[in-house]
Amino acid sequence: MDFASARQITLKDALKAVPTKEGKPFANLFNHGSLQVEIYVPKGPDLQKPHSRDELYIVASGTGWFVCQNQRMEFSPGDALFAAAGEAHRFEDFSDDFVVWVMFYGPEGGERGT
Repeated sequence: MDFASARQITLKDALKAVPTKEGKPFANLFNHGSLQVEIYVPKGPDLQKPHSRDELYIVASGTGWFVCQNQRMEFSPGDALFAAAGEAHRFEDFSDDFVVWVMFYGPEGGERGT
């Protein structure tokens, strides 16, 4: 599915993009300027590593725990979660229906609160 010129991406359509043909649990759906929108549907342990840009997650479905730096936060649908560029973060103990929208934005290295 090509979302390149999309003004709307439904969750139903986004879910068709994962897993990718390569078996990845995330797919890039949209880019505009510095904004990159992905869908992420991990199965099993979340093995992601710190990213080079600031990152905002919006929980579409499911529940669990978000660990960022030394904080562990419970999440549920509709919650927004933030990880600054370079911060260690992961999802833990999440339900089987866990799906999250991912938005990367800003410059490499993050905005650092500017």
